Amino acid sequence: MASTLVKRTSSAMRSATGGLAIGRSWRALASVAVGTDIVSAAPNVSLQKARSWDEGVSSKFATTPLKDIFKDKKVVIFGLPGAYTGVCSHQHVPSYKNNIDKLKAKGIDSIICVAVNDPYVLNGWAENLKAKDAIEFYGDFDGSFHKSLELTKDLTAALLGPRSERWSAYVVDGKVKVLNVEEAPSEVKVSGGDVILGQI
Repeated sequence: MASTLVKRTSSAMRSATGGLAIGRSWRALASVAVGTDIVSAAPNVSLQKARSWDEGVSSKFATTPLKDIFKDKKVVIFGLPGAYTGVCSHQHVPSYKNNIDKLKAKGIDSIICVAVNDPYVLNGWAENLKAKDAIEFYGDFDGSFHKSLELTKDLTAALLGPRSERWSAYVVDGKVKVLNVEEAPSEVKVSGGDVILGQI
């Protein structure tokens, strides 16, 4: 089983490894790492499953605790800067949608997309991408999940404000087995579905 932690490296090391640094001591892009228990790293954090406004009202705006998402499950989760943005819509989500059957064949229980958006925007976006039946979409509306894992990114220059890094992880019973964080949120070099499929 692959176990990869993407770290910020010198340009020479990035060139030599194609952007990956494995098992070295360079400063990580995030506090979360291989071996981290996500539930413990983000205590008291809940996410909001993508839904319509009416569904939100009828559920009394219920949220989903992380333990309900990860406990006793094999999960592939990926985070991205935001719904309806170009790279997220045309590359990142499709890379998972196109690999659903292969990921399920490897025993994955859930494929989850999380973004710093409200669950209503994510619901509309998931429906627009025709991905809602294959991928579970969750909103981290105030960024608390990504802040806890130090996976936030200031995208004010792109008029998006505080958002998420572009990343992916393979998580078993809450423990991170594989973590990939892009050097730039405009790229899908290490966090796409094809890459993590080969790491499981």
